Amino acid sequence: MALPDMITDLAVMLLTAGFVTILFKKINQPLILGYILAGFLISPYFPMFLNVEDIVSIDLWSEIGVIILMFYIGLEFNLLKLAQMGGTAVTSALVKILGVILTGIFVGHLLGLSAFNCIFLGCMLSISSTAVIQKSFEEMGIKNEKYAQLVMGTLIMEDILAIFMLVILSTISVSRNVSGSELAVNLTLMLCYLVVWLILGIYMLPAFLNRVIDLMTDEMLLILSLGVCFGMVLIANFLGFSSELGAFLAGSLLAGTIHAERIEQITKGVKDMFVSIFFLSVGMMVDPAAIVTYAPMIVLITLVAVISKLIFATMGMLLSGQTMATAIKSGFSLAPIGEFSFIIASLGVSLGVMDAYLYPIIVSAAVITTFLTPFLIKHSDKSIALLQRRLPASLVTKIDQYTSSEQTEDATDQDWNAYIRRYVSRIGIYGIIMLVVAISCIEWLKPALLEKTGEFPAELLTTVGIFLIIAVFIRPMMDPHNNHYTCLWLKKKSNHLPLLVMTFLKLALISSIAMMPLYVFFDLPLWILFIICMVYVLIMAKSEFFSVPYLRLETQFLRNLNERIIENASKDGNTQHTWLHEELHIISMIAPHDADYLGVPLASLQWGKRFNVYIVKIRHGGKQTILPGPKAVILPNDKFYVLGDPKAIENFYRLVKTKPPKPPRTLKAFMDSGYPDPDNALAICAIHVTGTEAYVNKPLRSGIIRSKWHCVVLGLQKDGYPIIMPDVNTVIRKDDLIWVMGSNTYVGALVAESSLQDVFEEAMENTKTL
Repeated sequence: MALPDMITDLAVMLLTAGFVTILFKKINQPLILGYILAGFLISPYFPMFLNVEDIVSIDLWSEIGVIILMFYIGLEFNLLKLAQMGGTAVTSALVKILGVILTGIFVGHLLGLSAFNCIFLGCMLSISSTAVIQKSFEEMGIKNEKYAQLVMGTLIMEDILAIFMLVILSTISVSRNVSGSELAVNLTLMLCYLVVWLILGIYMLPAFLNRVIDLMTDEMLLILSLGVCFGMVLIANFLGFSSELGAFLAGSLLAGTIHAERIEQITKGVKDMFVSIFFLSVGMMVDPAAIVTYAPMIVLITLVAVISKLIFATMGMLLSGQTMATAIKSGFSLAPIGEFSFIIASLGVSLGVMDAYLYPIIVSAAVITTFLTPFLIKHSDKSIALLQRRLPASLVTKIDQYTSSEQTEDATDQDWNAYIRRYVSRIGIYGIIMLVVAISCIEWLKPALLEKTGEFPAELLTTVGIFLIIAVFIRPMMDPHNNHYTCLWLKKKSNHLPLLVMTFLKLALISSIAMMPLYVFFDLPLWILFIICMVYVLIMAKSEFFSVPYLRLETQFLRNLNERIIENASKDGNTQHTWLHEELHIISMIAPHDADYLGVPLASLQWGKRFNVYIVKIRHGGKQTILPGPKAVILPNDKFYVLGDPKAIENFYRLVKTKPPKPPRTLKAFMDSGYPDPDNALAICAIHVTGTEAYVNKPLRSGIIRSKWHCVVLGLQKDGYPIIMPDVNTVIRKDDLIWVMGSNTYVGALVAESSLQDVFEEAMENTKTL
């Protein structure tokens, strides 16, 4: 019986690849080059060897290889890595990619290439090879150098930008028309759905895996992981995006779970198999006749790739504040053309928008840059010395001044930077969620309701549904008790106007989103719709009605997002929750005679609600009041103690118009410095909630802990995730760990309520006095 061509082809491909890669490993060369050479040997362009027959099936397997590669890249990336990379990786990757793309387009135009060929050429040149660079760093023993770490962070950011690049290229290739408006719409939609799917995935996937992981063997987890991968590919295609985006997103979702290493290990064999077939297919498209014909062009493109990456990567590093030596070394390291370039080339050829002869040209250039990379890294120091001698002294001085690590923070307002970052992230996340909810309900919910009801009821129910869902996110997007906003407001009167304008912009944005169903469904003037929506947003921003469900969603999301950090801390034995003692600060003050808060009840001052600080003790003469109630007042010469996080304490000093006489102490330092006075001692302890307590399943605002035990909750942990100074709408549930502060007597009574005598004894041992 004759074997199918696919079986024969697999035998030829894998055996050839196996022997060639053994040779490349022996001579210490990248295996990717070995796969490309093996692919060339079995291609129709090399008839002296066994050739592959079923090209169509190989193309399909190659496409699967790209999907698996994107999934695996996603597995090595997660949102926390992106958040921790800082500005250097983002700035250098953006500057380098944009600069090289423009250079490639310009060079392509000079060579007489078509518009699409120019665009694809620029994109292929802009991406660097993570595998080649990482291997070079390891072989040269420099992977722990500062610039090597910065380069690896830049490469992570490049991978993310390459995903966006694939989406853009797919869009303009299918339409065959580079329309700016269409491109902007597609990018916006992609960002919206990307954020929503990331949020949904982070919220649901870790919880699901944690529930079923004990039932799953490696085989079952492998099948589930690949199912998630190809499921996200289907969703991405349904939404009109590329398969690569869906696969990358699936991997990045799994990367944030505590099972990522296990998934990475059990899928490695599948990845190696299919990715090797992809690189074999790359080699099969290398036409030696084209290489000979276009040899001058290959040399030119290689030079353009190396020089443009050196220039723009160096510029990006300098702009992000790195020294000239670090920037130049990074620029030399980023020379090799990357694996993503082959994917981009395959996309262009398959869509028929890029000439096929460019494929072997870019592969040849990639091979040359791969061999050049170790040489360039090794001789970067000589280039640095040469540049420092040849560049004008004034220019070197300016660069040194710009990149100096001794720049003071006064050059930029750190509070404005922090506030703007928070402002943009809140708008980005919650604005996108609300926008996607509005669009999805209009496009899908209304048609579904039309099948059951008439047009007006369907439109009304859709509008009500949109308003109810986005109401959950209005208050957190408005962010009314942001410490950085408060700091800027108290710091300068000149900050008031820009802060108010930025707040109005939030209101206008939310109102515009809320207005979408009203505008689509109801024939009313725009100004009336806008006023209705503005009033609705203002009411929801003030209301705490949806705070309880939102805080539950947020806590679960943040717990899942930080799952690996929590798990690692638990493995390290860091379960005693020292975070609370280190994150909270405490200060003491003597009330002056002219203070404007004298004689005003604490409830009227609203320092806790508005400024996130607690008055934990007031000493008036010989009388001491621990955790004073809402009717308590501060009188002249009273000594009172204020507790909060560092930014809240800083804001409080500004509020009372007092300069700090000394740095505030951490809560731990404060508790360790007490004096023995049991009657007036402040006690702090952790209580494990068993589920039988009177305050279980009730929000903190119910006041049970404060009214019955005269204690205050300073922090809590839910499934290991810490929450400091929790919102009053936070609900205490079974198995939570709460940190409470109060007098010795009342803390003891509260601990006794939990029926955990060992916790009680530990709490009493750790009691400090003030």
